[in-house]
Amino acid sequence: MAKQPKRTKSWTGDTAVAHALEAAVKLVKANANAKFDESIEIAVNLGVDPRHADQQVRGVVNLPSGTGRDVRVAVFAKDAKAAEALAAGADVVGAEDLYEKINGGFMDFDRVIASPDMMALVGRLGKVLGPRGLMPNPKVGTVTPNVAQAVKDAKGGAVEFRVEKAGIAHGGIGKASFTQEALEANVKAYVDALQKARPAGAKGTYVKRITLSSTMGPGFKIDPASLNA
Repeated sequence: MAKQPKRTKSWTGDTAVAHALEAAVKLVKANANAKFDESIEIAVNLGVDPRHADQQVRGVVNLPSGTGRDVRVAVFAKDAKAAEALAAGADVVGAEDLYEKINGGFMDFDRVIASPDMMALVGRLGKVLGPRGLMPNPKVGTVTPNVAQAVKDAKGGAVEFRVEKAGIAHGGIGKASFTQEALEANVKAYVDALQKARPAGAKGTYVKRITLSSTMGPGFKIDPASLNA
């Protein structure tokens, strides 16, 4: 039998039952005992079948407590829009020159934003950006004439969500070093955004299961009803 790692032996809490939000956050924080500031991630099982066009779930949520991550933002824009993006804190801004860099293998960014007039150029990078989930999309605010605000949102805690084939939406909602209150607020904001994005084709129970975990820790289930308490 494989020897159980010392770190996992120290884990506490019941992973089989659904906890109230407050209790689940406390357990996740208590079990985040790695030697670095672990990321906190949420996974929400939704009552949808993404194979159907009317059951797609996609959007963006501005987490009230931020993500704790330094998000690197690339912006496709020209002239005044490019200047606005740089002033707002974009890490790299360009047009044809940025296209050539990315096409040549440059990928030092976490989010791509584009002004509408740049999409004919950006569209040619679909095979590069698409598989990585980085293709700008007006549905999540990454294709917009207001590139400065989009950059500020990305830097300040905007998180994209998209349901996967198994009907699960997941994302990072903070760090283990966040306060209890900050993590609870981010969980509520994330699930609320999913609720608002409920597609017309979804029938029956929409939010079926919520799990919260840290990078190296166990996952704890959250009772969806406790989010409204």
